[in-house]
Amino acid sequence: MIITAPVKSIALVLLLGGTLLTTGCSRQDAAPAPAPPPEVGVITLQPQRAVLTTELPGRVAPHLVAEVRPQVGGIIQQRLFAEGSEVRAGQALYQIDPATYRAAFASARAALSRAEANLAPARLKAERFRELVAIKAVSQQEDDDAQAALLQAAAEVESARAAVETARINLDYTGIKAPISGRIGRSTVTTGALVTANQPAALATIQQLDPVYVDVTQSTAELLRLKESLARGLVKGEGAMQAPVRLRFENGTLYPLTGTLKFAEVTVDQSTGSVTLRTLFPNPEQLLLPGMFVRAVLEEGVSEQALLVPQRGVTRDPAGRPMAFVVGADDKVEPRVIKASRTIGDSWLVEDGLKAGDRVILEGIQRARPGTVVRAVPFGSPPGGGAPAPAPAAEKKP
Repeated sequence: MIITAPVKSIALVLLLGGTLLTTGCSRQDAAPAPAPPPEVGVITLQPQRAVLTTELPGRVAPHLVAEVRPQVGGIIQQRLFAEGSEVRAGQALYQIDPATYRAAFASARAALSRAEANLAPARLKAERFRELVAIKAVSQQEDDDAQAALLQAAAEVESARAAVETARINLDYTGIKAPISGRIGRSTVTTGALVTANQPAALATIQQLDPVYVDVTQSTAELLRLKESLARGLVKGEGAMQAPVRLRFENGTLYPLTGTLKFAEVTVDQSTGSVTLRTLFPNPEQLLLPGMFVRAVLEEGVSEQALLVPQRGVTRDPAGRPMAFVVGADDKVEPRVIKASRTIGDSWLVEDGLKAGDRVILEGIQRARPGTVVRAVPFGSPPGGGAPAPAPAAEKKP
């Protein structure tokens, strides 16, 4: 059979059309499925009870401090304590040479004996003259002189007794004793040193270290902020004098025992604009030493409806304002500018910008562009857990 040219052209066109149709069907079948929305980890905000605390710098101060000074002068014969040891109230610390004070005491006692000896005849004479003047045997003037002599002799006895007591006290002062119990520091004098009564330089210093004071400073701005929160009902006071206080050392470790707030100064320091708060801490192991720098954690009050957002869920906008990303009702990302007043643990206390029930994004923020649709899963769930069903496959064409 001989095929003519027109017939050949028609066959070629049909062959090319079938090839294009097959290629089109293959391309339709190979089209990728649309990408699912990105997955983000969220938490749902719920009001909760939060204890509001503030951390303030402070210094440790001893509960009692006593500087040991001599009350009489003389040569130090002996030091009777070990430097850095614990001493008790009334314990002997130094011994001053008592020789001259012992002699003065003996002299005062002798003077008292002499005065008492002079008192006896003066009393007898006054009694006789009292009887004689009644019968006009002596003049009234002589009787008056006898009575005056009796009073003078009695006064000399009292004076001598006071001198004896003074000499006894001075002799007792030659043994310098601890005025309080506590830990004593280094001695500033040695045996053989000459000391004087009430000298400016202390011989040693005793500090009572259990319990101890911790004096912290708080700015007036923080006090006003707390009062404002109390007035608005955002914070419930627990009673200042019952507020527990915790301590944190410079290395960040927490002191194991809890202290109490004793009082706050009523005067503001004009140079710093702050007030001083005094707290009292037990110190049985003497971990707290005078002058040590610490940070006191004070409980200011309680917020019954606090909204806490983990710090990883809060970022900053170009203006520096804190903001959070929220998944809205239509699963679209919404940026929210918030007002965060303070940190509580690893969370921010949010006062404005968020409400209970909001879903705040904590994970996948880099994929959460404002206005995009996302798939919200509870924060901390395994990746892909509870993933949505796959999109239906595209219809295949022949």
